[in-house]
Amino acid sequence: MTKKIRIGIVGLQPELSWAARAHLPALQSLSDIYEIVGVANTSQASANAAARACGIPIAFENIAAMAASPDIDVIAVTVRVPFHLELVRAAVTGGKHIYCEWPIGNGLTEAVEMADMVRKAGVLGVSGTQARVASEVLYLRQLIADGYVGKVLSSTITAWGRSWGAEHDDVQSRGYLLERKNGANMLTIPMGHTLAAVREVLGDFSEIATIVDNRRGVIRVPETGEMVPFDAPDQVVVCGRIGDGAPISMHYRGGMPRGKVGLVWEINGTEGDLRVTGLHGGSQQVKLSLEGGRGDDRTAMEPITLPESYTTGNWPDNVNPGNVARLYARMAHDLRNGTRTAPTFDDGVELHRVIDAIERASETGKWVRVNAPNRPLPTP
Repeated sequence: MTKKIRIGIVGLQPELSWAARAHLPALQSLSDIYEIVGVANTSQASANAAARACGIPIAFENIAAMAASPDIDVIAVTVRVPFHLELVRAAVTGGKHIYCEWPIGNGLTEAVEMADMVRKAGVLGVSGTQARVASEVLYLRQLIADGYVGKVLSSTITAWGRSWGAEHDDVQSRGYLLERKNGANMLTIPMGHTLAAVREVLGDFSEIATIVDNRRGVIRVPETGEMVPFDAPDQVVVCGRIGDGAPISMHYRGGMPRGKVGLVWEINGTEGDLRVTGLHGGSQQVKLSLEGGRGDDRTAMEPITLPESYTTGNWPDNVNPGNVARLYARMAHDLRNGTRTAPTFDDGVELHRVIDAIERASETGKWVRVNAPNRPLPTP
């Protein structure tokens, strides 16, 4: 595939949707590689409006028409999780490669089915776990591999999942994110992305004990002051072992922090310590900062600057399209070279297995063994 890769986007609402805020500018920054050819939404009228507003040539009537079009090479599925399975099935039927937002399926069973159909069709399915390719995460992985902290002794993460706190002001997604049945909640989205990054840096979970709970029960609607019920988790606690057996603890709680730091990830080792911080627990959506310390001086942690090799590239300055663009660039490399530098659907299944284990451990109140090997992403 030497010409520009022709892509169609499913679920583009100008200025509102994740596709508009992240995928569109990401692909525009890669205009030498990708050509945005089409859009498909829930209706022809909606697709027409999006195509006009965004300067996209073709407004498709539906996903089936897009999947059947010879003008499309890749389909980006950016809609709500409960619709991923049917859209991926349609794309696969048309022989298209797929970029699917995370979570790829509404639960492990759907994810396995989707990975199987992509594999059998011989197309590339990319799982949108973009925190894995954030420059800070990849450099953190290298620091650990190079022995910055020595032997990893333990790791601790505390984070805030902003949409599941005292109030929820996103009218577009309120019911969707607050109902656990939809598979789009604090565990699967912000914590899921961070789990992907943690496994990229520290390796595989071997066993876990967890608490997945909804403590608030109600959430405030800012426009009216009404308190409405919700059942998605607002507290997730994971205790376990990772890598060569190092203890790890993670605690996500709903809401935003009282301050500017809502994600703190610490790695303690025999030779030093590393710390990652961000505005909130959506590690795929926030600017991450690294700091570290080694040796006998324990008075302070010093900021760590990324080497130029980790920052070069024509990436958007905004974190959201920036990380998505990095993932699309890897996808293009894989399509052209037959490599697998981007996270695949098979990789997504293994992350789904970790989340499934977290849910089972909470339901049973027992330690659960985790068999979900992570495939470290190669450098393109």
